[in-house]
Amino acid sequence: QLHLVESGGGLVQPGGSVRLSCAASEFTSGEYGIGWFRQAPGKEREGVSCITFSGRTTNYADSAKGRFTISRDAAKNTVYLQLNSLKPEDTAIYYCARRFRRYEVGCDLESWRYDTWGQGTQVTVSS
Repeated sequence: QLHLVESGGGLVQPGGSVRLSCAASEFTSGEYGIGWFRQAPGKEREGVSCITFSGRTTNYADSAKGRFTISRDAAKNTVYLQLNSLKPEDTAIYYCARRFRRYEVGCDLESWRYDTWGQGTQVTVSS
């Protein structure tokens, strides 16, 4: 059974950076796109970014464009989310999730199209 494990969160000052990692337990994870989502206290979960199985196509929420970068390392079965120029409103639990179909050429941030989720990692942006 596939497991996704997020890491890399923590406390960071406004304007700072952090890199999140999403490690998959199975090599077949390379056949699927991966998305990053976040949920702030009292708010609904929202999509942040996604990347296709090939890594050729990415997608970003407006709030992430120009500040966050998603990438993947197939050899390590790991997807990364680099967060730069962080703001207090970026404070949330960040989750990665696997797309529900293999070999897709695109991805979106509709959560119902993701079928396996990690446990999340907390990112707190505060001075």
